[in-house]
Amino acid sequence: MTDKDPRCASCPYESSDRICRNKDGKAPAFCPTLNMPDLAQESLKQYNDDPAISNFAKQASIQEADGYINRELGHAAVRGSKTRIEEIMEFAAKMGYKRLGLAFCMGLRKEAQVVEKLLSSRGFEVVSAICKVGGISKECIGLSKEQQVDPKGAEIMCNPIMQAMILNEGKTDFNVLLGLCVGHDSLFLKYAEAPCTVLAVKDRVLGHNPLAAIYNVDSYYRSLK
Repeated sequence: MTDKDPRCASCPYESSDRICRNKDGKAPAFCPTLNMPDLAQESLKQYNDDPAISNFAKQASIQEADGYINRELGHAAVRGSKTRIEEIMEFAAKMGYKRLGLAFCMGLRKEAQVVEKLLSSRGFEVVSAICKVGGISKECIGLSKEQQVDPKGAEIMCNPIMQAMILNEGKTDFNVLLGLCVGHDSLFLKYAEAPCTVLAVKDRVLGHNPLAAIYNVDSYYRSLK
């Protein structure tokens, strides 16, 4: 690492005092807003040159604002008013999407049924694919029995590439990820053709609430440090 490598997570200044929020704000030596103005202009060009990207960014920002109440009272008074699933459905409607993809984990199959019903109730067509789709053995990607969850018998692999291919074949406008494993979600995102969002991520210990470990890093999860 060099002194100029971006490290926004290490910025010592309050949010309202940062140069990325206030043009007269403060910036540490490693601030990319300060050091990379060319990239800022290049990113703006990407938004402006493609009408589809421009509209996507615009609607995402409108959805961000729509997720709060008390906006007329100023930033200090606003508070969140909508759940993630509500925002996903509202954003998809804003974008005019009709066919939504749902890529989910076998362990969240019950949740997937609820999500599919909610999306359908809003008028969306839903194409869904479970992680074990294809029924391919883990041996086919070189895993030994000892590397399986259950080393005693044959075990079916998670197949995020096929999940993505199924949703691609289904001509989905927008994909929703529900509980895919670390790494499997990465492969899905790599192969999916439609834009994607995440409803929930996999955390087997914390009931799919991974930030609980971060919130408790100075107490119950201090061993992480």
